[in-house]
Amino acid sequence: MSMNTLNIAGKSYNSRLLVGTGKYKDFTETRAAIDASGAEIVTVAIRRTNIGQNAGEPSLLEYLPPEEFTYLPNTAGCYSADDAVRTLRLARELLDGHKLVKLEVLGDPNTLYPNVIETIKAAEVLVKDGFDVMVYTSDDPIICKQLEEIGCCAVMPLASLIGSGMGILNPWNLEIIIENAKVPVLVDAGVGTASDAAIAMELGCAGILMNTAIAGANNPILMASAMKKAVEAGREAYLAGRMAKKLYSATPSSPTSGLIA
Repeated sequence: MSMNTLNIAGKSYNSRLLVGTGKYKDFTETRAAIDASGAEIVTVAIRRTNIGQNAGEPSLLEYLPPEEFTYLPNTAGCYSADDAVRTLRLARELLDGHKLVKLEVLGDPNTLYPNVIETIKAAEVLVKDGFDVMVYTSDDPIICKQLEEIGCCAVMPLASLIGSGMGILNPWNLEIIIENAKVPVLVDAGVGTASDAAIAMELGCAGILMNTAIAGANNPILMASAMKKAVEAGREAYLAGRMAKKLYSATPSSPTSGLIA
């Protein structure tokens, strides 16, 4: 497997940007934004998006065919482990036995902060049931490690609250999570603009999942293109290894020997 690919649940992806499909004005704009982002994995809120459960209505499957994209059904809008498990079992039926899912169990409708106790309960059930679980959680390093040990194939701590666009509020926690993880760590929630995405990747995140940052921009298609570049630039900077920070430098960047006296 290449160092340049994102590897999740035994499959490799060239793009490290995962994009949500909600909040666009219509499915045509959704498709245009996803194309501009270069994303190969798209998240789908089963409770809000038609993928066949509402016969006779436009289906996302027509605009983003599953043979072109890896679907990541999620449990947006679920506030208990039972609800989340039921939702993902429905998704598996609708998508012909599809196993890769995104688990999120929310604790509060105002902040959409995760309920980590219910998240852990749901993760245990889903992993035992054969799902490949990518899990949204708080940026608590202990909880992230527990979710990994349960068997989640990726942990996705928030950078800041869902839909807030506040960027990375606690880079130090993210660094601890990344340092201790043996599975991919992706930032999920809180990215607002391209620089936020670049910083997350520079910290060593394996990828980023976003929705509102693109769908909520004045020009979603242009923002999707910006995010694609930011994720790639941040990854390259992380691999390159930045120079050490110094308060000042007495070492000129140009050679001083051999100068004409």
